[in-house]
Amino acid sequence: MTTTFCVSGAVLDKAGASRNTALDIDQTAMDRFVNQAESKINVACRYNFTDNYASLNDDVKRILEDTASSLAAMNVIAYDMSGYTSRGEAESMINVLRDGVLMNISILRDKKAQDFINAA
Repeated sequence: MTTTFCVSGAVLDKAGASRNTALDIDQTAMDRFVNQAESKINVACRYNFTDNYASLNDDVKRILEDTASSLAAMNVIAYDMSGYTSRGEAESMINVLRDGVLMNISILRDKKAQDFINAA
């Protein structure tokens, strides 16, 4: 599988040091998490950023990277919460990531942002 918006390292960084390190070497799982994130972003925004990625400006690419890595990191954390100091810690990390995702999706869906994206 090919990923477009982010690399697995960005996902692992956001999942934190307490993540299940077996996923560090399971590139198939990481790619699947990132591909799922990319699809969610495209559908939520009603725009196929993946197909048009090369034509996007760097500002938009960084928002997509942040959003995709956060969505994928949520899956990494949920995959195995046993390494975190508590389930509450893992859930708090997921909540922080989710808040960033919601803000980024809101920005990408905003009409003024879409004009900016399409002007690139």
